[in-house]
Amino acid sequence: MPKVIVPDNCKTAVTKPQYYDPAINPAYWDFACHYSVAVIPARIREPQDKAPVESSVGWLETWLLEWLRGKQYFSFEALNAEIRERLHVLSEKLFQKRKGSRRSVYEQVDLPALRGLPPQRFEHAQYITRRVPDNYHVEYDGFYYSVPHNLFKQEVTMRVTAATVEIINDNRERVAFHVRRLTGSRYVTITAHMPANHRHQSEANHYDGAQYRLWAQNIGENTLYVIGLMLSSQQVEEQAYRACMGVLQCSRKYGNDRLENACAKARSMNSCTYTTVTNILKNGQDKQTSSIAKSTPKHENLRGAGSYV
Repeated sequence: MPKVIVPDNCKTAVTKPQYYDPAINPAYWDFACHYSVAVIPARIREPQDKAPVESSVGWLETWLLEWLRGKQYFSFEALNAEIRERLHVLSEKLFQKRKGSRRSVYEQVDLPALRGLPPQRFEHAQYITRRVPDNYHVEYDGFYYSVPHNLFKQEVTMRVTAATVEIINDNRERVAFHVRRLTGSRYVTITAHMPANHRHQSEANHYDGAQYRLWAQNIGENTLYVIGLMLSSQQVEEQAYRACMGVLQCSRKYGNDRLENACAKARSMNSCTYTTVTNILKNGQDKQTSSIAKSTPKHENLRGAGSYV
């Protein structure tokens, strides 16, 4: 690779031509950064900046077309192979007015100054500006990609390649990175981008019976019994998921001990339902302890039943 690239002022390279501070096309700038090269556009209306390149390309095109005239090729692979062979002949041909050939000059002058290519190939990216809507998903090609919800109403830049979607904020910081989707669900969401209430609902929607049982087991034996009975009592287990979530969420408000006691009372009443458990907690019935009749202690002054016969 060279150290400097001198492009013309075409729109693919320069968006705003200026001698001192030209505005480089973002995609072209990505290309330059990937290969670590400087971009110094040619001056406007100064033909001498590119005359050697233009004349060399024109001469080479004429020379190749003359040699290929009248020949037939049935694939681009065959045509390119023939052109490469012809260029090899040109590179080895000796100069007429000085020593050496194009190949020898390349090996002695150009090659020592060139750098190696980076390990990854450059991937072309497209830049698109979007304003973040209230559902914190920005659209590209019919698919919607999430960004942090606190960027609502702000403008972000989408950097889209063939495989990835990168989202950049005004400070040129990457705030989201997604694998580009071409099929399947139209919404690509990262849980961390959601507000707290949306995240909670999303997590609840992904729970299954095994996870509800594991959660209940961590609270206590009676809670596990109630949740297990609620799940097994439905013909389709999913129908009990919301009720199970409601019962287990009571541990956050009332604590694990009170929930375990409420489930024990509901179990003794043979009414293991969401309504029963929550009513027990609301009314404080889980705090009431049943009084057990204590036997009268033995004493010498107490007479037995035989005294009344």
